[in-house]
Amino acid sequence: MKASETLTVDNYIASFPKEAQQILTQIRNLIRAAAPNAEEMISYKMPAYKYHGILVYFAGYKNHIGFYAAPTAHEAFKKELSVYKTGKGSVQFPIDKPLPYSLITKMMKYKLKENKAKAPVKLKLKKV
Repeated sequence: MKASETLTVDNYIASFPKEAQQILTQIRNLIRAAAPNAEEMISYKMPAYKYHGILVYFAGYKNHIGFYAAPTAHEAFKKELSVYKTGKGSVQFPIDKPLPYSLITKMMKYKLKENKAKAPVKLKLKKV
């Protein structure tokens, strides 16, 4: 991609090999289905979704897909994520294995519910 081009989720995904594009597109579609009102953007040079705050980020790498649902969702799904390489707020899904699409959807719904619950508090803080 040329430096003068604006980075969008479409051209982010298009910058990967075909097989990775398919996986990234599936993750994007899952996120959009779980949070249809979320704003799609690029943040930290990766796709991000925002609804009353950041919901999730994802990124493609040579051997895995990085999925970032902040520490709270990762903690809530610690048991299910234990079979993957994880960090405080990240998980690596290997490209050569089936992705856990239902788990990704559950994590999205968890983050959406969490962000909606925090929204009234954030609005009060902004008014002060």
